[in-house]
Amino acid sequence: MCDICVMNSVKERMLSRRNFFKGGAAVAAGAAAATFAKTTPAMADGHGAFFDMTHTLSETFPTYFGEPQFAREQVFNFAEHGFNLLNLTVNEHTGTHIDAPLHFSADGASVDEIPVGDLVAPLCVIDIAARAEGDADTTVTPDDLAAWISANGEIPDGACVAMYSGWAAKVGGDEFRGFDGTAQHFPGFHIEATQMLLETGARSMAVDTLSLDHGISADFATHYAWLPAGRFGIENLAGLDQVPASGATLIIGAPKHAGGTGGPARIFAMV
Repeated sequence: MCDICVMNSVKERMLSRRNFFKGGAAVAAGAAAATFAKTTPAMADGHGAFFDMTHTLSETFPTYFGEPQFAREQVFNFAEHGFNLLNLTVNEHTGTHIDAPLHFSADGASVDEIPVGDLVAPLCVIDIAARAEGDADTTVTPDDLAAWISANGEIPDGACVAMYSGWAAKVGGDEFRGFDGTAQHFPGFHIEATQMLLETGARSMAVDTLSLDHGISADFATHYAWLPAGRFGIENLAGLDQVPASGATLIIGAPKHAGGTGGPARIFAMV
């Protein structure tokens, strides 16, 4: 076969393949458009707004023990290397983070073992902010849960039950820890409320403070009741003042490192 014939043959094959891929791309784009058209209205009907429920993590973020638990080191920078890269050193229980069952049990599920279905949760917000303003040691009680149920109906299966105390607004100052030299002072869940929640289908509980237990707790009763039961917790949640008492969906971006007792999480709500 002559050289020009070979060249023309190759050219025809290339054109044929190009047209094939163009056609395939058009079909795929059409399918994607059809899918988008079907799903977008449903999403819009269900959720019209999105709220960030995560504090920005930095070296100065307050911690339960009062010592910094986050550090970063720039290993590569754009000016010298053409890209940026940081090494991070972080305690699992820093910033907005997850408490996995393993955190307070000998053999509970680690953070990577939390079922993904539990990370999408109906959000139930228990508002005790008015009471907490005058009493940093206050707690969520069974009466608070009963009042929420009376106003909103039963706690849904799979729910995250969150305490809104107003403490997220204090995160930049000493009042967030409320340390008086002997004990810390901030709200949390009373053990009797925790026991009441264990009788429901709720899978997680959350607080806008440093601990599921209130600051003066010496026995971590809520931690020891909730986490070994296979449920998980969220601490230092932000944005609870932006969402309704019921009706929002919480998306919990839990970390997934093997054997983890918890870890910083990116969390947002759809309303």
